[in-house]
Amino acid sequence: MEAILMKIYEYYVGEDRDMLLRAYDFAKNAHSNQKRASGEPYFIHPCAVAEILVDLGLDAETIAGALLHDVIEDTSATEDDIRTEFGEGVLTLVSGVTKLDKFVFKSQEEEEAENFRKIFIAMAKDIRVIIIKLADRLHNMRSLNYLSPERQKKMAKETLDIYAPIAGRLGISQIKCELEDLCLKYLDPAAFEFLVENIHQKLEERNRFVDFVVEEINAILTESNIHGEVFGRPKHFYSIYKKMKDKEKTLEQIYDLTAVRVIVGTVDECYEVLGKIHKRWKPVPGRIKDYIATPKPNLYQSLHTTVVTNFGQPFEIQIRTEEMHRTAEYGIAAHWKYKEQRTEETTLDQRIAWIREMMELQGGFKDSKEFMNTVKEELYSSELLVFTPQSKVISLPAGATPVDFAYAIHSEVGNHCTGAKVNGKIVPLNSELSLGDVVEIITSPQSKGPSRDWLKFIKSPSARAKIKSFYKKQTKEENIKLGRAMLEDTAKRKGYALNEILTAESFSKISEKLAFDSQDEMFAAIGYGAISSTQVFFKLVDYFRKEVPRPVELRPFKEHNAKGAVTIKGMAGLLVSFAGCCSPVPGDDIVGFVTRGRGVVVHRRDCPNMKNVEPERLQPAEWTAQESTSRFKAAFVVHSEDQSAALAAISQSIADMKLSLASINGRYDKHNDAIVEFTVSLNSVQDVEVLIGKIKAGEKVIDARRLSS
Repeated sequence: MEAILMKIYEYYVGEDRDMLLRAYDFAKNAHSNQKRASGEPYFIHPCAVAEILVDLGLDAETIAGALLHDVIEDTSATEDDIRTEFGEGVLTLVSGVTKLDKFVFKSQEEEEAENFRKIFIAMAKDIRVIIIKLADRLHNMRSLNYLSPERQKKMAKETLDIYAPIAGRLGISQIKCELEDLCLKYLDPAAFEFLVENIHQKLEERNRFVDFVVEEINAILTESNIHGEVFGRPKHFYSIYKKMKDKEKTLEQIYDLTAVRVIVGTVDECYEVLGKIHKRWKPVPGRIKDYIATPKPNLYQSLHTTVVTNFGQPFEIQIRTEEMHRTAEYGIAAHWKYKEQRTEETTLDQRIAWIREMMELQGGFKDSKEFMNTVKEELYSSELLVFTPQSKVISLPAGATPVDFAYAIHSEVGNHCTGAKVNGKIVPLNSELSLGDVVEIITSPQSKGPSRDWLKFIKSPSARAKIKSFYKKQTKEENIKLGRAMLEDTAKRKGYALNEILTAESFSKISEKLAFDSQDEMFAAIGYGAISSTQVFFKLVDYFRKEVPRPVELRPFKEHNAKGAVTIKGMAGLLVSFAGCCSPVPGDDIVGFVTRGRGVVVHRRDCPNMKNVEPERLQPAEWTAQESTSRFKAAFVVHSEDQSAALAAISQSIADMKLSLASINGRYDKHNDAIVEFTVSLNSVQDVEVLIGKIKAGEKVIDARRLSS
């Protein structure tokens, strides 16, 4: 704890230092009675997180956020306390890292996915949120030995799947490498111990070899009058482990356990040194990589080459400038650590462009779990570097196609893509691209948009999300109407009026979790099936029950019941209900079926379920005239060439007739025709024919009929 105080005094001055000292005292008092699993004071943790970030060179607001990152979640401190004491900027960071502990989830998996989505939303607004989270995870991994083996493995798996790749994508190699090594320690302890023991056995011999190589390269720099720095860098355990596993090699076959790094002043000097090293030692074919001309997605730049000494020992050399070295070590954190020396501020935007792109598309995912899985796919996608005709480098997943390339350029290029040329030749859109291909996309303003067939062969998660987003936006208005009707009907069936439970305050509250910017966006999501009306209803009604201070009498939607609605001849005093299989409505020819224990169930006389029942259990039934104005449910099925067209026809017809939609489900048959089944509340049997007629008149609708079962 004293270490962070010393660093605060060393690296920060004036108002920044004063704020950090206040944050230190605030967090210390808030956590005063708490202990970690190790038995140590809990305050050790936020101090350690802050210290990691000070070493990365982050600004004072970020360090304050690190010191305070657990106070809202784990103490009595509130958001207002943080805002009053430290300002809105620090509060944004603290609340961004805080878990969604105020919500109830169906499962731990759902909770983890929602927390991940919340952090992603926060980091899209302020990237420092994820930097604090990475430092938080790093210190927790360092002290993982105090937890149970089950929790150790669970946390290590999550870290390896999500947090280490994010650190890598942001270019913070210091955190990425340590996280991966710590994960290996708990996920495969036998392999970890093997590497530690065997790598250290020949450490002295390897160091002597590295010293020899360093001396030789220093001589090359001196002869060339180039000022630079040369040093050895041992590879971290996880990278060695992964190479052994992926390439099925033994430790003895991994020759680059230590790489030699050369830091020079300019890009020209990088290439000059590379040439002279190749003149001194023979390069290994296929092992020369130019990441200066074609940087990695995280903007990493360096020249890599593997050469063989005169006595047959291969080793790897990395050559880069000082600026490239800072970027490689600190990644996005270099924006703050070296900002006084930087002239190009756009690098920060380049680094987080993929985060913002994913957040623009996040509304198109079915739920938080699908969003998290898509981000993980994006993080893990293998690198395939191809070029535009203007020589711009585009990074794609392995096996990517021209369609993936088109969407990597821009959403509109993808949406209007009609063909592609690879290396000057026209190719099918499902062709697999190769490293170094020059790709040109042919577009047409007359294009009606992407084909659903593209989803069968594209590899890029972002391209997939953009295509889905296109179809979602295409039917947005229909989805808004449909979603509103579905939510209204759900509320009525549960005994509530939507306009009483859906207010500006209740929407604002649930949108914190569901991440909808407007009510129309929420209705649209319900309409196209990204979230169910039931999920939204329960969140709204939960807020309503908590916030309304007095009982409010709400009249429930009256489902048509048997008391006076239907007369069963020759029977009296029995419970009467309506069959869900055929959903009879006033005007239908009906019959009563005497059940065992559930009274009489009213079916349509042509219901398939009535064909093989015992005749003695059937009773004549007829509608009671005075109940003809009550509402009844009926089920329908629509066949269409396109699901969007079916949804448009259904929603427009229901809206025109002022009916209420109860449920809707869609799928595609083996002929790729859309099949949409829905249930709607009607006034009479006459409404059935009117509704079917309206839907059949819809564009691309093949057939519409009432379901009998």
